[in-house]
Amino acid sequence: MARGPGLRKAFAEKFDDELRFFKGWIDKPKAVGSIIPTSSVTARRMASVIDTESGLPVLELGPGTGVITKAILAHGVNPEDLYTVEYSEDFVRHLKKQFHRVNIIHGDAFDLDTTLGDKRGLMFDAVVSGVPLLNFPVARRIRYIENLLARIPEGRPIVQLTYGPLSPVPAGKGDYTVEHFDFVLRNIPPTQLWIYRRPGFGRAH
Repeated sequence: MARGPGLRKAFAEKFDDELRFFKGWIDKPKAVGSIIPTSSVTARRMASVIDTESGLPVLELGPGTGVITKAILAHGVNPEDLYTVEYSEDFVRHLKKQFHRVNIIHGDAFDLDTTLGDKRGLMFDAVVSGVPLLNFPVARRIRYIENLLARIPEGRPIVQLTYGPLSPVPAGKGDYTVEHFDFVLRNIPPTQLWIYRRPGFGRAH
């Protein structure tokens, strides 16, 4: 009956992640957007925009406890090709224990030149962002998206989650398009996914 202990272990790990996320929210509520981690359903939808055949690395911002990180790897991205930036030192320690070969970087997603250091010139296939943008002024959110678009080829997406009903980065304020990608009810709270890219390109695949 190995299934019982295995199931208990999975539940225990999930509970540990939720406690860790809640602690992060208590310690730094502006840096953590929700009191519990993103659902695996949302994570898989976000990872689905990545083109694993592009030959380019992937940039993940705001991984938290690593639910989306896990989905990105399951989508087929090699650990060495994933760069993930996390602001919380506690989450960084947790991620490094969980994902030994992923490039886990402690730093500010709003200041990537400093955070990425000698990797600042890298071009990424796509950006997967779990940063809680609604906690920041609109002008800063726009600069955030514009900066990320300069790090991916034209036409490639930034996918962003949010718990509000509208795009956290408004259309018509810069050189980018805004596309509603999905509404995930199986997330607490329900999550909206948005895609940003340079104008003139179609939907994400």
